Amino acid sequence: MPRVAVDDNKRMNLRVLPEQKATLVRAAALRHTDLTDFVLQPALREAKAVIAEAERIILSERDSVAVLRMLENPPAPNAKLRKAIAALPKQG
Repeated sequence: MPRVAVDDNKRMNLRVLPEQKATLVRAAALRHTDLTDFVLQPALREAKAVIAEAERIILSERDSVAVLRMLENPPAPNAKLRKAIAALPKQG
């Protein structure tokens, strides 16, 4: 998973060419919003879409049937799984 840098402040800096900034400022004005909202809203929509896509698993019909079959009839635990269970901390 990629490393994410998280700052405690509420600022984010972007470097853009003067022409790019002028285009963004003009478009924001045409939408009657400020530059921050104009840039932030589409970026947030895209970020949420990327996250949703990364968190979703799409299975073929064959694979989904196999998963359901294994949930209904789980295989017996093998030695590696029994060892992992034994290593878990005891609750109680």
